[in-house]
Amino acid sequence: MDEKRWENAVAFHGHHCPGLAIGVRASEEAIKALNIGFSEDEDVVCITENDACGVDGVQVILGCSVGKGNLIFRNRGKQAFSFFNRNTGEKLRLVLKALPEMGRDEMEAYILTEPDANKIFEFKTPDYELPERARIFQSVICEVCGEKTAEPMIRLENGKKVCIDCSNPYSRGF
Repeated sequence: MDEKRWENAVAFHGHHCPGLAIGVRASEEAIKALNIGFSEDEDVVCITENDACGVDGVQVILGCSVGKGNLIFRNRGKQAFSFFNRNTGEKLRLVLKALPEMGRDEMEAYILTEPDANKIFEFKTPDYELPERARIFQSVICEVCGEKTAEPMIRLENGKKVCIDCSNPYSRGF
């Protein structure tokens, strides 16, 4: 484990914890497996299946962020992260295994230092493809609230352009 990376992740997250360790370790395993590093743009993409502490580790270690378009939430409540190398097309999904019972500090140390990553994660291939690069859209003014909204988030309702918050969703129970 790279001690400096860990310190940077703790400083960003605000404290150390096993959850942060999961994201840091997953990122380090992705670096090794996919021959990637810190992403200055969208060359490295992470699709996270949770919104927990580990996501902060991914942001710090790999430079993935929502604003840059290379950190995507596919929240399934799972400690799972899929990593993509846009330059090579390689991809990897890491899923946290059920770990032995231990105290909080011991668990954090185990996640960060266990030499055999296969004891911590299942190494899989994502069953979905890498999303397209982030696009920039025109803004459209919602004719109900007057707020600017990205074009794909506008709905046409009763002849008016409305944002999702102002729209009246149509559903017949599906």
